[in-house]
Amino acid sequence: MDSTNKTSVEEFVLLGFGIGQHNRLLLLIFFTFLYVLTLAENITIITLVFLDTHLGRLPMYILLGNFSWLEMCYVSSIVPRMIFDLAVPGGIISFKECLIQFYIFFILGGTECFFLSIMALDRYVAICHPLHYPQIMSQNVCYILVGVCWILGFLWYLVPAALISKLSFCGSNIIDHFLCDAVPILSLACPPLGIVPAMSQVCLSGLLLSNMAFVILSYGTVIFTLMKTPNKGSRKKGFSTISFHLIVVSLFYGSVTAMYLLPGGESQFGFTKAMTLFYTTFTPFLNPLIYCLRNNQVKEALNTLLKRKMRVIWNKE
Repeated sequence: MDSTNKTSVEEFVLLGFGIGQHNRLLLLIFFTFLYVLTLAENITIITLVFLDTHLGRLPMYILLGNFSWLEMCYVSSIVPRMIFDLAVPGGIISFKECLIQFYIFFILGGTECFFLSIMALDRYVAICHPLHYPQIMSQNVCYILVGVCWILGFLWYLVPAALISKLSFCGSNIIDHFLCDAVPILSLACPPLGIVPAMSQVCLSGLLLSNMAFVILSYGTVIFTLMKTPNKGSRKKGFSTISFHLIVVSLFYGSVTAMYLLPGGESQFGFTKAMTLFYTTFTPFLNPLIYCLRNNQVKEALNTLLKRKMRVIWNKE
């Protein structure tokens, strides 16, 4: 390692799940299958938004198409390495690779927090200010918001990540996890750690609490507006739309809050692994099903695309 880091540890060992060979094989098959399905779902949504001229013009689907791309990146930052470690026991990862995985993981997780906020904003404008919705949430505005999400996600945890990369590591190099996360890495650093743990917690708490507050305020206002709507049909349609969004938000923030904000959540390694698995593998799989693939507009667009492809194949034959 570079001498400026004063680091005697050049690699870490990810313990993973600590299970026998038979169970490792079952998990390998299961997570490989889940990963392929997750990619297929999100690729389907991106393809539909890109090819269907109607969906591609609607702000909500512009955001969902970009959200699907984010989900693919997010799950791909964790699952392939996890599958590799299940297939090839050992779990050895270099110091540099561990820090890269850790930072990418936090970039994408932070970006997802901001994405959930702008999708809450989209539903707020659509339901509370429907007459001004096309002007406020234009295509250009949607793409600007998407760009802002990525920039904020990249910058938000940059300082803590830089500080962690400068810490000295000595002694044990065993990480009781299946990925490189902040707390396991900090637990192996040589004291004194200075302000690094506090800076890391402040940035993480600020990210989660600010976005959670914005989402709660947005959907709370939407629900209040729908309750006052005299038209039962509009009220039912509005609640049907935001109910799926609320499920996604609850799944993500529920697991992340239990992991990072509740006292002792990060120190219980069995609990940590279960929560991390949930929001890094299961929620990216469930989100497309909840957001899009149950939606009538998406179903119609998918049927149209499949019929068009079948017609092309039929004509070639």
